[in-house]
Amino acid sequence: PSLSPKEREYRITKEKGAVFIYGIGGALGDGIPHDGRAPDYDDWSTPCGEEGLYGLNGDLLLWDEVLDIPLEMSSMGIRVNGESLLRQLALKDAMDRRELYFHKKLLSGELPLCIGGGIGQSRLCMYYLKKAHIGEIQASVWSEEMEAKCREAHIPLM
Repeated sequence: PSLSPKEREYRITKEKGAVFIYGIGGALGDGIPHDGRAPDYDDWSTPCGEEGLYGLNGDLLLWDEVLDIPLEMSSMGIRVNGESLLRQLALKDAMDRRELYFHKKLLSGELPLCIGGGIGQSRLCMYYLKKAHIGEIQASVWSEEMEAKCREAHIPLM
């Protein structure tokens, strides 16, 4: 209880090696969310499971020994429906978003319900190949500053 949500996430992932944390976006027992999530994306406010637990979304985390951090492999969940959208907009004091195109379509029942998420392929490769930077796995354009930092750390970028 004395640790911040991010510190608890760090500790449990390091201890267990892999964890799934659900309900990310909603308030914890102290009233502060574990992490920020948009009110109009995943459903993090629907009651589920045990009394007092909420959220139909979550993050799959693996312990990354190279970086000494929890590495997010996937952020997934059931997307908001009309009911959860209104609840979450109210919780985030964002009711004005009801007038936006997507929100109007969802609230009027014109859009299908859906789920989302997937495993990050490059992150999975980083994990299994024990790489420190995504640039060791996939080609991209990096800033001069990032290239210099990687050179100093002997990290070859593609």
